[in-house]
Amino acid sequence: MARSPTAFSPLTLPLSRTAQLVEHLGSDIRSGRYKPTERLPTEQELMARFDVSRTVVREAVASLKAEGLVLTRQGSGAFVAQNPTGKPFRIVQDDLKSIAEVLNVLQLRLAVEVEVAGDAAIKRDQSMLDDMDHCLAQIDAAVAAGDAAIEADYEFHVSIARATGNPHFERFMRFLGTVLIPRQTVRAGIEDPRAQRAYLDQVQAEHRALYQAIRDADPDAARHAARAHLEAGRERYLTISQATI
Repeated sequence: MARSPTAFSPLTLPLSRTAQLVEHLGSDIRSGRYKPTERLPTEQELMARFDVSRTVVREAVASLKAEGLVLTRQGSGAFVAQNPTGKPFRIVQDDLKSIAEVLNVLQLRLAVEVEVAGDAAIKRDQSMLDDMDHCLAQIDAAVAAGDAAIEADYEFHVSIARATGNPHFERFMRFLGTVLIPRQTVRAGIEDPRAQRAYLDQVQAEHRALYQAIRDADPDAARHAARAHLEAGRERYLTISQATI
């Protein structure tokens, strides 16, 4: 049977630099190379050793902290937790090899991000709105250049979590990483460039509705826009999964 131009297929993607660093440091901690309470190398040392950016190091440390493997101390760095054992909760690209698994992640996002959006609408300030607006501009530029805009899309959602003023929301988003963005892990298979652009333009329109509600300090509208965006994503991927010729 021929495949539909919108048929679902999993992407086989290499681990991101952040995920690679998390895997490496996590393995060293669990193997005992780094002992409980021992200080990890500094940001600069990790950047030089693994040839990664400061952002990658900080995201990796945030993931390790969310897993309970490390603790951070202001001005002192990251330290191995007292008891860094047990299998942590994680979602990685390899976990998302079917449309059902992608839909499960979108359901998880619904449970969190709807209330995050409402809280952000209440607590945001101008600098936070500027961050969101900057992310939207980056998405526009990426889409215009023919890119999927995954990183910019992810950072937009992180900026909303940051606007709540609750650091745990941002940590949760950083912990999950770009697997939050479905097109990171599945291929829509839309061959027509115009159809691809229409798909991304619709996603961006939903982003802008969410941003406007937060900018207008309307928590009910923000919750509604967040729910509409995520439920639209679920519908898009359900349609992709069911499309055949």
